[in-house]
Amino acid sequence: MSNERTMVEQLADWAHKADWNQLSNDAKEALKGRILDSIGTAIGALNGEPVKNIRRMTKDLGGESIVTLIGGGKTTPDYAAFYNGAAVRYLDFNDSYLAKEETGHPSDNIAPVLAAAEYADTTGRDFLLALAVAYQVQCRLSDVAPVRKHGFDHTVQGAYGAAAGAARAMGLSSSEIANAVAIAGTGYNSLRVTRTGELSNWKGLAYPNTAMGAVHASMLAKYGITGPREVFEGNKGLMDSIAGDFAIDWEKEDLEKVTDTIIKRFNAEIHSQSAIEGLLEIRDRENIKPENIKEVRLATFDVAYNIIGGGEEGGKKLIRYKEEADHSLPYMLAAAYLDGQVMPEQYEPDRIKREDIQELLQKVTVKPDESYSSRFPDEMACRIELETNGGQIFDVEKRDYQGFKTQPASWDVLMEKYNGLTPGIDSSLASKIADTVKNLENVNISALTELLGQIKFGEDESYA
Repeated sequence: MSNERTMVEQLADWAHKADWNQLSNDAKEALKGRILDSIGTAIGALNGEPVKNIRRMTKDLGGESIVTLIGGGKTTPDYAAFYNGAAVRYLDFNDSYLAKEETGHPSDNIAPVLAAAEYADTTGRDFLLALAVAYQVQCRLSDVAPVRKHGFDHTVQGAYGAAAGAARAMGLSSSEIANAVAIAGTGYNSLRVTRTGELSNWKGLAYPNTAMGAVHASMLAKYGITGPREVFEGNKGLMDSIAGDFAIDWEKEDLEKVTDTIIKRFNAEIHSQSAIEGLLEIRDRENIKPENIKEVRLATFDVAYNIIGGGEEGGKKLIRYKEEADHSLPYMLAAAYLDGQVMPEQYEPDRIKREDIQELLQKVTVKPDESYSSRFPDEMACRIELETNGGQIFDVEKRDYQGFKTQPASWDVLMEKYNGLTPGIDSSLASKIADTVKNLENVNISALTELLGQIKFGEDESYA
C-alpha cells in the first residue's frame, strides 16, 4: 500500500489545498460568529476554579513566551492551546454540532488553531481558513464515524480536526499535515467515562487536552516526526479498533460545515436548549408559583434522555457541583423555572445546594419519545408538561430554539451574549475585541491576540 495515497494523506492533500475563495460568505460570517462566541465564553470563565488552577500550573511550568494566554502572559503553543481551550470550554457555553449519533463542540478547535496561527504569525484570513478545515474534519468524522456507542468520547474525532487545522495554520506541507493528523489521531482516543456517571473537572478539559496534543503533534510533524499512514484504515487503526468502516471522499469536501453548527442560548448542555426555552415559555405565560408545581414532565429525543436525562449515561438527580448540574436536565429545568434563566451564576456552589432547586429538580421526570428521536438532529423536538398541585396541566411542544440551525443567531444576538459574559473586563477593550473579530479577514492574527493579552480579570492580574 506504500504507493497508494492513504485516507490521512488524502485528507492532508485537501487541507493543504484549501483556499479562502472556497468559503461562502455564510461560512465566513459563521466562523467569525463562533470566534466571538467562544472568546466571550472564555472571558466569562477566567475566574472558574479549574481555569485558575491551570493558569497557575502554566505559570509555574514556564516555557518560552511565544503564544498569548487569554488574560495576559505568554507560553508555548501547546500550553496555550490547553489553557485557552480550558477557558473556552469550562462554562459549557460554546457551540455544538449535532450528528445522528455524535455531538461535539467544534469551537474547541479555536484554541489550538489560534495558538498555531499566532506561532506562525499568520493573517486573520489564514486563521479563519485553517479553522474551517478543523470544523469540517471534526464534523464530517462525527457524521460517518460516531464513537460514543463504542465507549469513546467525541474528542476522538476532534483530534483529527484540531491537528488538521493547527498544521494548516502553521503552513505545513501536505505530508507534514498528514503526519500531524496521524500522530494526533493515534494518540488521543479518550474514553466516554469523561461524561458518564459522577462527573469531574475532566468533562471540560478532555478536548483542551486533545487540542494541546494536536498542537504538539503538529510541532512534531514540523520537525520531521512521522505518524502511522494508515491511522484510519490500517490494521488496528480507527476503523478496525473503534469506529467500523466508513468513507469520506476528501477531494469532494467543501468548507461549509461550520454553517451547520449551533449556538447555545442558555448556559446548559446543548440537548437541553429547546426544553429550557419551552419551560420558560410556560413560566412566563402562566406565572405558576414554584411551590404549586406537582411535576414537570419532559418527553424528548433519545440522545438528550441518554446523556442528560437519566438514561444510559447515569442518573441526573444527585447534583452536588457544576459538572453534574450542567449535564442534568432536572437541574437545568429547575434552575430555569426558579431563576428565569440558565447562565453561569446558576452553577455557583451556593445556588446548586439551595433547598428550592434541590426540591424542584426531584419533581422533574424525563422520558424518551420515539417520534422526537426520529426527528433528531434536524430538529431538537420535545414536549414539556407542567402539572400543578391542583391538577391543572400546562404544556408546550418545541421543535427548535433561538440559536438552532433553523433560527441562526445573528451577530446582534451573539453580541448580546458576548456582552453578558464580559462585564468584568474593560468595556472599550471588549468592544475592540469584538470589532477585530468582525474584521478578522483583513488584519494579522496578532491584532486579535494582542487584545486578548490585555485582558485583566479576577484575582490574578499578572502573569510575568
